[in-house]
Amino acid sequence: MTMPPDAAPRKLTDDLHVFDASFRLAGMDLGGRMTVLRLPDGGLWVHSPVAFTPERRAAVEALGKVRFLVAPNLFHHVHLPDWAAAFPDARVVAPSGLRAKQPALRIDQELDDTPDPAWAPVLEQMHVRGMPRVNEFLFFHRPSRTLLITDLAFHFQHAESWPLKLYLKANRAWGRLAPTALERLLMKDKEAVRASVQRALKWDVERVVMCHGQVMERGGQKALHDAFSWL
Repeated sequence: MTMPPDAAPRKLTDDLHVFDASFRLAGMDLGGRMTVLRLPDGGLWVHSPVAFTPERRAAVEALGKVRFLVAPNLFHHVHLPDWAAAFPDARVVAPSGLRAKQPALRIDQELDDTPDPAWAPVLEQMHVRGMPRVNEFLFFHRPSRTLLITDLAFHFQHAESWPLKLYLKANRAWGRLAPTALERLLMKDKEAVRASVQRALKWDVERVVMCHGQVMERGGQKALHDAFSWL
């Protein structure tokens, strides 16, 4: 099988791969990213699934057996039904509130501040409070010192189009790790958000993998601090 370029995983470490995909919003391609972590037992933990294709399915299966499909907030669930149908034995994991928003979606367990025993040996997780319409969870992969962010912040150092660049500049989210103006508006309790970020800053973060923008390979802890120092 010839693998299309956007169906091939990008290896960050032996147990950490990402799939980059197109994601269009308001006529701009913000890009999307799915992260696949290999757990100690060899099973796969899939964060924020991107659009399903047979080629992407084959590429994921080549990495191992899918055990968990994770919606990390109330927005990144669009492609979950296709992946859940393709991997009926995998557990679909999501924040509270997604069942009410998407009653047709199979959800096997809800996230809280305590990691599931299956991934607790390598993954920390933390609910970002104060943003009920987003209900995002951050995840920290200890072995690779990698933080996974969904919509809490973007990281764009370059963009494919001028409209996207102008949009990000207007949102104060260009050239650095930062929340967009929209995410700031969704922060209904800034003190709760600040407390959540302070908890995340206790993790020994080096790399940051976000769903929108470029992967940050180094300096993640300082970048996270700087992104939310205004809170």
